[in-house]
Amino acid sequence: MANAVMAIQVLPEAASTKEMLRLVDVAIAEIDASGLSYEVGAFETTVEGDLEALIKLINKIQVSVTESGAAKISNYIKLSYAPEEHILTTDEKLAKYRAHNEEQQG
Repeated sequence: MANAVMAIQVLPEAASTKEMLRLVDVAIAEIDASGLSYEVGAFETTVEGDLEALIKLINKIQVSVTESGAAKISNYIKLSYAPEEHILTTDEKLAKYRAHNEEQQG
């Protein structure tokens, strides 16, 4: 059971938008390879898991993106940790809004 949720925005230094997007894709591939539950958003990616796994993932992202060509990478990270109680999942937080959007589109 996940005890932490992290939202991470990865901003690699790049010479072009195309290169920046390629490097962001490297970060997302690292998140995907982690096996953790995640959701990609327009500005950040939300990842759910154990605190230790999320902290290790931050390091893996840094290494992967810089090894893929970024001279510098900045991240904006939000982290919520609840070691002894249920932490709301992304699905729980967004369910009513997703239902509302489906009603409007349907």
